[in-house]
Amino acid sequence: MSHPALAFSEAEYRVRISRAREQLVARGMDALLCFAQESHYYLTGYDGGGYVFFQCLVLTAEEKPLTLLCRRPDVSQARDTSLIDEIRIWLNAEDTDPANQLRGILSDLGFAGGRVGIELDTYGLTGKNHAAIQAAMDGFCTLVDGSDIVSSLRLVKSETELDYIRKAAALADDAYDSALDTARAGVVDAEVTAAIMTTTLRGGGDVSPAGPLVNSGSRAIYGRGVGGPRPLDAQDLLILEYAGTFRRYNCCIERSISIGGPTEAQRKLHGLVRETLEEMQTAFRPGDTLGTVDDIHRRRLDAAGHAEHRFAACGYSLGATYRPSWMDVPPMIYSGNPLVLEPGMVFFPHVMVGDPETRLAMGLGNTVLVTETGCEVMSRHSLDLPVR
Repeated sequence: MSHPALAFSEAEYRVRISRAREQLVARGMDALLCFAQESHYYLTGYDGGGYVFFQCLVLTAEEKPLTLLCRRPDVSQARDTSLIDEIRIWLNAEDTDPANQLRGILSDLGFAGGRVGIELDTYGLTGKNHAAIQAAMDGFCTLVDGSDIVSSLRLVKSETELDYIRKAAALADDAYDSALDTARAGVVDAEVTAAIMTTTLRGGGDVSPAGPLVNSGSRAIYGRGVGGPRPLDAQDLLILEYAGTFRRYNCCIERSISIGGPTEAQRKLHGLVRETLEEMQTAFRPGDTLGTVDDIHRRRLDAAGHAEHRFAACGYSLGATYRPSWMDVPPMIYSGNPLVLEPGMVFFPHVMVGDPETRLAMGLGNTVLVTETGCEVMSRHSLDLPVR
């Protein structure tokens, strides 16, 4: 069977599957129940959305068929976009019980009494479905947390993955150009959002797994997007945070734009935020630990009196993700994180300051690639504070 929709070569997928199986053997697991769509995509190419229901890929430690349990609307997509060998279907009905169907798959594979890993740290497994699985597997096999098996493999990107991330970076930069062309006093901020999304899609990218954050006025201190359009004032601050997305791979950018010219307080804060981010970027060196990046973040902002106005973490890993988030976590960038940086890892460090009392805010962020000697900043844009 040919797979024209595969994002990577079949050989690359086979290597990924082999490495995941080596991890299962090393941990004494007979199989892994993959509920993260990111795991499905990484291991087999399966690009779908059925993870919002009950959907599970069974990866075995031994070379046995890759089996997917899903709903009927996902079958054709799974066949066309993946290397999955066998697809089982559960049907919507009052008495439907996909957890017991999953037990049946494991029984057919000979895992009664076995030790089976399960991905728990994922949006693809709700608490209700996890409880149903626990009940179904009670007395049949032993379930153990295997959430980090595939996600740890996904941290270091292949050259093909990095090609996709670079394309995503170009899309993010092009979208910023469009945002700068659109942002003006009197313009509704939703038009800036539309410019970002339209540029990305027209450039051959995907819809981002999360909506662009386009916050202005008193909303600029928020760390999340907010519903409802808002016209930009004659003097305003617009903070953008979004991902350029290509073949599900994300490259994030965060920038601040002054409408009508910055106040002296905004200009001073921008300088602090910029210098902090620039020093943080120098800390992405192979062999160093991820937590040192946040050490810089905390030291600089706390010394300037913003300990209560900064985030407790200053970024996260990026890769290929699905809704609701482009954050490919863990890992988060927080002080004390012992993860040792390796070439091929991709992160989004950002500095966001928001004072709820004065409503003074500023945010900047870049996606960086850890290289053999340091890091590569993925954006072509400067960290200036443009005025519109």
